[in-house]
Amino acid sequence: MTTFRHYLIVFLISMVPLIELRGAIPYAVGFGLPIVPSLIISVIGNMIPVPFIFLFARRILDWGKDKKVIGGFCRWCLEKGHKGGEKLQAKAGAGLYIALLLFVGIPLPGTGAWTGTLAASLLDMDFKKSVLYVLGGLLLAGAIMLLASLGVFGAIHILN
Repeated sequence: MTTFRHYLIVFLISMVPLIELRGAIPYAVGFGLPIVPSLIISVIGNMIPVPFIFLFARRILDWGKDKKVIGGFCRWCLEKGHKGGEKLQAKAGAGLYIALLLFVGIPLPGTGAWTGTLAASLLDMDFKKSVLYVLGGLLLAGAIMLLASLGVFGAIHILN
């Protein structure tokens, strides 16, 4: 497979909800792609949905929560966003934006740019500040995932 195709896959993986750059970076490291371009592509791919999530997801989910086919999914997303928002507010108080950065940046299941941005939208946080703090969180998550991936793949390489 060509390097361009691997980079395209990294880009697309980083846009997928719940996987995001947390899956894209291990993919890039596993295929031996250069680190800096892989990180940049992962962050860009993960950031592209952020403004759309902030500005439109809440409206779409509110509209769809009572629809027959998509209602369950919309309610699940709203509930996840509300729970994420409540956790952020409870832990943060005045440091809500730092909490958003950490929520996005610490790679745990159910956290990330998609959930963090939806939570920021549901909490009526400032758009520009939210986007900047989500970006900061992605940079933190990228660094953590890079170190973890290099450790895992380095260990596998040593065993071979």
